[in-house]
Amino acid sequence: MDTPLGITGERTVPGVWHENYWYRRHEVVYAAVPDLLPSTPAVVLDAGSGEGYAAGLLSAAWPGVRVVGVDYDASACAHAARHHAGPHAAYLRGALTSLPLADAVVDATVSLQVLEHIWTPREYVRELARVTRPDGALVLSTPNRTTFSPGLGRHDAPPNAYHCREYDAEELATELGRWLPGHEAVVAGLHHGTRLRGWEAAHGAVADAVAGHPDRWPDPVRALVGSVTVDDFVLGPADDDCLDLVAVVTPAG
Repeated sequence: MDTPLGITGERTVPGVWHENYWYRRHEVVYAAVPDLLPSTPAVVLDAGSGEGYAAGLLSAAWPGVRVVGVDYDASACAHAARHHAGPHAAYLRGALTSLPLADAVVDATVSLQVLEHIWTPREYVRELARVTRPDGALVLSTPNRTTFSPGLGRHDAPPNAYHCREYDAEELATELGRWLPGHEAVVAGLHHGTRLRGWEAAHGAVADAVAGHPDRWPDPVRALVGSVTVDDFVLGPADDDCLDLVAVVTPAG
């Protein structure tokens, strides 16, 4: 019998109750992608596709869109192929710094919560741009260093063992411009919505509350985690207080 991917702390998957807050925080950016792109794509690359659930989220917004997922993890690709492949979704194993795709074959590339895992970020974003059509767009997301790792300086080694480097908003925009000359990066920030801000006012930071082992969570935390949906997050300014950074990269001019 097929089993879900194991939880290691490296990636977030759906269907695990105590991961629901982190999963929804990831899912909401996929849900926002259609509003971030200038036009409706025919083919979308999901670079770092993991378990593969993004194909369903993207095809729900764009019926008929073709989603190609690429991930280096063999077990993740096998899981995605079993559970999410179909007429409009396919999955390939490959390194994101050497994608198994020809030049300019996708209309848009989405790569969420991946950048922080890459040792060679310039090669990674240039490879994403290589396979994207010249008039296409890249959508990237990554944790905001100032809230995900408070006190961590630029280029300091993150405490998360799976992260190579974390970014603040200004740094991300600057680096994307340096890595992709001739492109423009607009960076937004993901924030808690009204309900989660109200919960934090009464109970403290959500990230702190879910940091311990789920077996030791008090009832208010368990109830909150189980109830979080994409509607509990909003995209807004990329300030020091935002949760994650969301960059849309398009050709300049």
